[in-house]
Amino acid sequence: MTITSVQDEIWALRLQRGEKSAINGLVERHNDALLGYLYRMTGGDRALAEDLLQETFLRVLRNIHQYQEGRPFKAWLYAIATNAARNHYTSAESRRTDSAASDDLPDVPDEHQADEDLIHADETQAVIAALAKLPDHQREVIVLYYYQSLSAAEIADALAVPVGTVKSRLSIGISRLRAAMVDAQKERDA
Repeated sequence: MTITSVQDEIWALRLQRGEKSAINGLVERHNDALLGYLYRMTGGDRALAEDLLQETFLRVLRNIHQYQEGRPFKAWLYAIATNAARNHYTSAESRRTDSAASDDLPDVPDEHQADEDLIHADETQAVIAALAKLPDHQREVIVLYYYQSLSAAEIADALAVPVGTVKSRLSIGISRLRAAMVDAQKERDA
């Protein structure tokens, strides 16, 4: 167990004992990374990612009694975030259309930014668009593994699937992501 995971567990246990202020330490530690995860899971919809982030921490507060001492808090937290995203997309009133996703444009960069920043922003948007085309179960493992640095075992714990399933989804998802990126590049070049 790392120092970070021990500190997370301490905050979680304090929260279980009724110390509501302990949520502040968990939010401070995980807010940015969790927002990045949800941003990628929503296909680059920042407002939706922020809403899901709030919903995730509200669920942590409501369900902290279900956290089991000794279980990695980070995996438990990402399981809650993943379920919040899944619930959003499966609820009838909040279905997102493909055309709405393609209407999301990146923020216009300051005219004084370097060309490299513009290229990087374009590539980032291309990756987010390609990720959005993947099936949810593949996108989840790719984002958790590559962007959130969770191990295959932590992802398996967060998603309640075997480690072999995580590895399979990761392998197939990466292959599909590469193909989507190649296709997108061909479309841009045409």
